[in-house]
Amino acid sequence: MDLHVAQGCPQCGAPVDLAESDQILSCSYCGSCNVLQAQGPFRYVLPHAGEEAGEGVLFAPYLRFKGTIFLVSDQGIEHRVIDTTQVATPMPGLPPSLGLRPQAMGLHRLAPEGLHRYLPQSIRANAILEKAASVGELDAMLKQGYYHRAYIGESLSYIYLPITIEASQLRDAINGRQVGDMTQLADFMVKGKSYKASWAVKFKASTCPHCGDMMEGAGNSRVLLCESCESAWALGAEGFKRIDWYQQAGGKQARLYLPFWKITAHIPVLSIYSFADFIVRTNQPMLPRPRWRERAMSFWIPAMKLRPKIFLQAGRQVTLGQWLLRPEKGRPMPNRFPVTLPASEALQAVKVMLATCTASDKNIYPHLPQVRLTETMMHLVYLPCSDRGHDWVQPDTSMTIPKNILKFGRSM
Repeated sequence: MDLHVAQGCPQCGAPVDLAESDQILSCSYCGSCNVLQAQGPFRYVLPHAGEEAGEGVLFAPYLRFKGTIFLVSDQGIEHRVIDTTQVATPMPGLPPSLGLRPQAMGLHRLAPEGLHRYLPQSIRANAILEKAASVGELDAMLKQGYYHRAYIGESLSYIYLPITIEASQLRDAINGRQVGDMTQLADFMVKGKSYKASWAVKFKASTCPHCGDMMEGAGNSRVLLCESCESAWALGAEGFKRIDWYQQAGGKQARLYLPFWKITAHIPVLSIYSFADFIVRTNQPMLPRPRWRERAMSFWIPAMKLRPKIFLQAGRQVTLGQWLLRPEKGRPMPNRFPVTLPASEALQAVKVMLATCTASDKNIYPHLPQVRLTETMMHLVYLPCSDRGHDWVQPDTSMTIPKNILKFGRSM
């Protein structure tokens, strides 16, 4: 479910249509480009008529989660894309979910207006996610036990349902239906709290911290590249953070450059320090070459959101074929696919990728709870891909991603 947010340009005030997870606002009217920053998840509200009798509106929080859950157990690796919006406060009478209303009505960004009050979140996010994940095969695996669980590519936000108070009755401010009676509820449940300044979204011009030139990117980009000084900057709560980036030589056949996070690390519990160690411990059907013992082990995680199966396949192919790659520093090439998976989530994917790469489950799976990365280094690497009709193919590693899957991933 792809949600859209009505947002005014901070420079000229023109309306801009943003996706729920967008952090880059590019205005087609004035040409400005700004980064959206907030402490914690973004907060939205469903459009409503306004205040009633001057008492303001009471807002009930719903947790909005969209992402992929991966589970590793004796049964293998299971995954599911979760898209849920569930109530995050225990007040009786509230609908358990907002259903299709956020998609059908659109959203507005939460703002400090009027005498509005906000019910606090009292249901933990983990409890909501576990409830959403407990369906079908994943539920059976959760009950039987598992070695590792990870949420990857997640988008987390809050959506508030407006509630009005009319003659001691609580009503849904959108459809007018009664959701509760104040005489039957404890007072502390409906008092709510005032708007917190930390919820506000701040706008930061996307100028390069190094040279001051303007950087541009797709709405859901998590890394911006400066064409002038050839630097790369990851978006974070505290602003921009410089990262090292490289690219593999592509030649004339390269039509698209796909981003990968190269995570170089040691895994002491499995005695994996080099690429040769990895080949042996994961029981790959190949003999490690002598020079692989000098090559530090790296996990290659797609830096873009993809369907779970393709995400694992792409990461496995590049991780196993990394010895064929020689990325170098160079001038940014055109046709770069945006980085939509931040480095923090790529780190969470390392254990899942380790499990995906192994040819011997019993050698790796039971050790996953004890796996800890040491001597960790991260780099962003762009890999060239050739156009093969319906697929993008990375010629060095033979990694293949269907074009329609790559397009679909932009909306995940």
